[in-house]
Amino acid sequence: MRLQLERRAFPISTLLLVTDDAGVLRALEFADHEARMHRLLQSHYHDYTLRDGAAPTSITEALDAYFEGDPDALADIPVATGGTSFQREVWKALREISPGTTISYGELAANVGRPSASRAVGAANGANPIAIVVPCHRVIGGNGTLTGYASGLAHKQWLLNHERRFSRVVAR
Repeated sequence: MRLQLERRAFPISTLLLVTDDAGVLRALEFADHEARMHRLLQSHYHDYTLRDGAAPTSITEALDAYFEGDPDALADIPVATGGTSFQREVWKALREISPGTTISYGELAANVGRPSASRAVGAANGANPIAIVVPCHRVIGGNGTLTGYASGLAHKQWLLNHERRFSRVVAR
């Protein structure tokens, strides 16, 4: 699989945007976690090439809008991933969590019809290759604590605070 990588500065960090030849977002990671991104790409696609190239304007404009205060701007970004069918089901459910809100791993497990699978949901959440757009940062521990963000809890807290500041939804 041929993929393009754009490194782009945003208020939170420089982000790595990986797209395919059709302009679909395949990975998004914080620059300080580039090794994780490569591990996930290898795991999902096995054989891939990554070259420098610009992400589609529609994706960068949506990310710009998100960081400028429109938490709903990411909803229409096309994404595709490898992963198991269970992982993709969890990642799809993540995109249904409203900006400015959080749910627990147990609630997410129930949302995908596997109420006793919160650990498996947590593992799928941790294998998400598309940070921010597939918003795994919106999942927290059952007791309301921030837990388990592969890109670092400081980034998770920043994203949640950002979304709550601009969201039309009242956070719980």
